[in-house]
Amino acid sequence: MKTPGIRSARIFRVLGLDPAVAGATGYGVVEGDGRSFRMLRYGAVRPAANSRSAASAHLCRVHALVKELIEEFAPTGIAMESVFTALNRGTALRLAEMRGVVLLAAAQNGLEVYSYSPREIKCSVTGYGNAGKEQVQHMIRALLHLPETPEPPDAADALAVALCHILVAQAQRQMAGGFARGAAGARHREAGSRIPFST
Repeated sequence: MKTPGIRSARIFRVLGLDPAVAGATGYGVVEGDGRSFRMLRYGAVRPAANSRSAASAHLCRVHALVKELIEEFAPTGIAMESVFTALNRGTALRLAEMRGVVLLAAAQNGLEVYSYSPREIKCSVTGYGNAGKEQVQHMIRALLHLPETPEPPDAADALAVALCHILVAQAQRQMAGGFARGAAGARHREAGSRIPFST
């Protein structure tokens, strides 16, 4: 699903990804300034079959898709969900391979990749780190002004990752601006205190 968007210097455009080993890898492109958001596209790519050759082909498809989305939407960054806890060694290795092709596509286009845990994503989107899936989906619909929850669920998860990154990046930018203004004020006060008294 796609919606056209216009970006200004203050708006982040993020490609969110929910990498998966056995199921679909969800993706979602969102732009926003931390207060208002717009969905530009979402979807998912599924592996064709359960075999090693099919797994390799799926990695190629994900890499090609990420490159295509980067070229079409020119995101300012890529955000991924990071889930490595409670995984067996084989599953963790396959997930690392999936993340590897994303990192390669990002590096080929000079983009940074940011990772967020499920708890960080829930906390950013809903304000509660232990929020349930329905709560997260409700906030996705509300923030993106969508009439219904995006399907498949992997795509909804990817949109949540993108929203998380925009909210975190905007908060960091505001903090940096506050520190800069505070430092400028301190320099101004210090300079004022050094003005000599005339005699």
